[in-house]
Amino acid sequence: MSGLGARSLYSRIAIVFALVLLGFGVALGWLSYRAAKSHQHEVMQQLSQELAQHIAEGRLPLGTGGFDRARMDALFQMAAAVNPTIELYLLDADGRILGHSPPEGGLALERVSLAPVRRFLAGERLPILGDSPRSAGLQGVFSAAPIVQDGRTTGYLYVVLVGSMYQQRADDASRGHVLRTTAWTGLAALLLALAVGLAAFAFITRRLNRLTRSVQAFEHGTLDSAAAAPAAERVEVDEIGRLSLAFEHLTGSVTAQRAELQRQDGLRRALVANVSHDLRTPLSSMQNYLETLVSRGDELSADDRRQYLDVAMRQSRRVARLSQQLFELARLECEEAPPQPERFSLAELVQDVAQKFALSARDRGLRLHAEADPQGLFVWGDIGLIERAVTNLMENAIRFTPPGGEVRLEALATAQGSELRVIDNGSGIAAGDLPRLFERDSPLRRRGGVEHGGLGLLIARRIVELHGSRLAVTSEVGRGSVFSFVLPAGPADRPSPPAFPAP
Repeated sequence: MSGLGARSLYSRIAIVFALVLLGFGVALGWLSYRAAKSHQHEVMQQLSQELAQHIAEGRLPLGTGGFDRARMDALFQMAAAVNPTIELYLLDADGRILGHSPPEGGLALERVSLAPVRRFLAGERLPILGDSPRSAGLQGVFSAAPIVQDGRTTGYLYVVLVGSMYQQRADDASRGHVLRTTAWTGLAALLLALAVGLAAFAFITRRLNRLTRSVQAFEHGTLDSAAAAPAAERVEVDEIGRLSLAFEHLTGSVTAQRAELQRQDGLRRALVANVSHDLRTPLSSMQNYLETLVSRGDELSADDRRQYLDVAMRQSRRVARLSQQLFELARLECEEAPPQPERFSLAELVQDVAQKFALSARDRGLRLHAEADPQGLFVWGDIGLIERAVTNLMENAIRFTPPGGEVRLEALATAQGSELRVIDNGSGIAAGDLPRLFERDSPLRRRGGVEHGGLGLLIARRIVELHGSRLAVTSEVGRGSVFSFVLPAGPADRPSPPAFPAP
């Protein structure tokens, strides 16, 4: 994907940049035109600032009865002939126009605003624009001087420095020149800035395009793991760099999760296959014995019939036990039955479990010892689930301990809480089998089918995890094993059970 399509980020940025640049160029041209115009007015007004004063003092014809209109008209005509760009106006004290040059042509205004005139005479900063009597609404630069008679101001000489006709032609020429200059200069600047901007955007979006290609490759499952790994030259601190690193970490995490899901799916398939095998063996045995009883029941002796029924019952119990374990494990893994913690005495639970296994331990010729801290060891937990976990551990310990051996069930206080241990001196577990002991394909399953299955360990581990703890094991071949886990203490003054962390 090139990343240069009409709807790509690069194209959109380029279009927006071009429009912004064009608008900026137009605004800059207009401001430049206004600034040049203002500067022109300022220079012209400064050069002609004393013009009206000079005419008013030396050449304005005054008579005893006021203005000599004939001589005033002659003076205005002479001034217009000398400098046809100017217009002279004689104003009274209120700004009304008493006379003007050139005389031909009508006036658009009968009165001139005196506010700009007073500002001009007060010496404020130039340029100061005043009314143009021949063009309503048009203002331009002027020069003005007061007309004083008998010590008082009786009027003003108002000189428009650029007449309306000249102003219009000058504006047209100036505007055309400015527009042409601005157009060519702006176009050249726009093209240059656009080229530089597009190159910069291409450089910036290059990494975005690369990231987009990586996302698409990841979506289609073709992303190379080496390409997705963070590289030193690509570790950058800007937003795109952080986004790339976040994506790289995300791909690593998703890949690991996908691999774990695939592994779990493989283990689940293996478990289904193992369970199918485990179920098929007792079911086939039970079916054979029952079919024999049905087809040859009259030919068998009472002892044989009794033996066949006993075997069928044992196989039935094995199937029921395995089915119950599978159902229990599925419920725990789906968290359909979250723990219902309560405060209970771990010492009492140890004694109850020990009494439950006392008979089976004696039948197998084992010594069973139960020991708990005399302080009572009150803990928080689901007493039913904890008893189930301890029961599974005790069943495994008794099963793998030969006659004459010893099984111990201990509970003691630790700095982290109350620790429960199941200890035996049986056959032990090889070091190579320990890492996979709590997986679905536990090596214990290879020790004799369902009766030595390993589902009990899976259930015990899951129960302990649901209580925010970890089932630990240490073992040595020929010397036995130790399974242990810790539960949080439950003092009587605790107002509510602790929140178990997610496993």
